[in-house]
Amino acid sequence: MIYIKNAQEIDGIRKSCHIVAEVLKLLSSLIKPNVTTKMLDEAAEDFIVSRGAIPAFKGYSQAGSFNFPASICVSVDNAVVHGIPNDEPLKEGQIVSIDVGVQFNGYYGDAARTFPVGKVSELKKRLIKVTEEALYRGIQKAKSGNRVSDISRAIQSYVESYGFSIVRELTGHGVGKYLHEDPSIPNYVIEGPSPKLREGMTIAIEPMVNAGTYRVKTSKDGWTIVTEDGQPSAHFEHTILITNNEPEILTV
Repeated sequence: MIYIKNAQEIDGIRKSCHIVAEVLKLLSSLIKPNVTTKMLDEAAEDFIVSRGAIPAFKGYSQAGSFNFPASICVSVDNAVVHGIPNDEPLKEGQIVSIDVGVQFNGYYGDAARTFPVGKVSELKKRLIKVTEEALYRGIQKAKSGNRVSDISRAIQSYVESYGFSIVRELTGHGVGKYLHEDPSIPNYVIEGPSPKLREGMTIAIEPMVNAGTYRVKTSKDGWTIVTEDGQPSAHFEHTILITNNEPEILTV
């Protein structure tokens, strides 16, 4: 079921998304060599709680996995998404993708960014830049009257023009009243009917881009998704409001 939000619901989602954006801004100032991903998680949780909100990912469950134990997902280098924070220090040259979900007064916001840890290789710089630009290419197509496939096509064509690959097993999604809602927002074109975008929809667009093969696998922890070939991956995400004009990015 695709939810069309009213003005009151949109206002609630917008407030939750603003907290998400503040968390990512805070974490961007903390990321450097020797900082542990657990330290980032603790800083995020403290900030979220201080705003009267709830970390949306903590305790989240999915089929075949235990409840997620942390407040944010922190995925390093070849980890695509769903990385569990730990005590291992970040190292110069790594890249780290951070996904933040917040529930505030019953409404949800969701966003992600990939950050360099100190100086990184030219490949990783290019991967980060292309993934972020692909997100904005997708957002440009998130207009009332277009279809989800228009977003997918814009992302896929841009990413593949640089020789990178789009993860198939994971997609963006509706968000707002719940953490995950219909419709799915694939980052590649799927044959067949595609949902039409309508004013009042709130969706999370999130390209996950690999430097090598698009194939991924799940780690032994039951949560962390990693690239099959060990090549690095980047992830960017915004929560978007569909309007009759230009799409509004809520997680800023």
